[in-house]
Amino acid sequence: MTKQHLIDEINKKKSFLCIGLDVDLDKIPKHLLKEEDPIFEFNKAIIDATHHLCVAYKPNTAFYEAYGLKGWKSLEKTITYLNQNYPNIFTIADAKRGDIGNTSSMYAKAFFEDLAFDSVTVAPYMGKDSVEPFLAFKNKFTILLALTSNEGAFDFQTQQVEGKELYKRVLEISKSWNNSENLMYVVGATKAEFLAEIRQIIPDSFLLVPGVGAQGGSLEEVCKYGMTKNIGLLINSSRGIIYASNKDDFAFEASLKALELKTQMESIINQLS
Repeated sequence: MTKQHLIDEINKKKSFLCIGLDVDLDKIPKHLLKEEDPIFEFNKAIIDATHHLCVAYKPNTAFYEAYGLKGWKSLEKTITYLNQNYPNIFTIADAKRGDIGNTSSMYAKAFFEDLAFDSVTVAPYMGKDSVEPFLAFKNKFTILLALTSNEGAFDFQTQQVEGKELYKRVLEISKSWNNSENLMYVVGATKAEFLAEIRQIIPDSFLLVPGVGAQGGSLEEVCKYGMTKNIGLLINSSRGIIYASNKDDFAFEASLKALELKTQMESIINQLS
């Protein structure tokens, strides 16, 4: 998928919602546990009920890897189902990989070629030779962890390095890497006040913004400081949508929660027109 394709989808749906598929067998409706693959059946129902309201899905791979080979098979079936039935949806492997050389190349092949995701999240701590192997793939996107929404983000990301916060150095340096036009960045919604300065460094890049909803981030604040002429935002909500109900109506209730966010997004987009 190209960046323009993603922008077109946002404009068509008047939504920049990303739904996180973080499946915990302890939280999904109990009747699904009777299925041969309850994780996939849960994802399929959520996707079918919400695909018209969002532009992206983001499975966090830890929630699949935790169940071993069966979990990985569920992830494979989920991405295949998305690519075959909803090919215009942007897909994100939230894997937070970060290694060097051949190892990064193999991670990139796993997610971009074998599983055919459109993008993958990557940690920048080991520098450009841990990220550039991902950036080498045409029409695939590397989503760099820049300023995350967790409490521990202040341990390192906001510390001063040569008179500037570390996350700002990451943003600036990453722009010099090969194929940096294929970069997107993670910025937590709970750090909305930082977005104005972030946009001074990367004015046009897409930002993946987790933390709206269950983590208390404000959609309005994120849009106020982070939105670009092409929207430039993918707002992720996971628990607040997919676990709206643990009963038979779980997919319908998830669609209602997704519709709430989508409606807010549509209103914000219309105000720009």
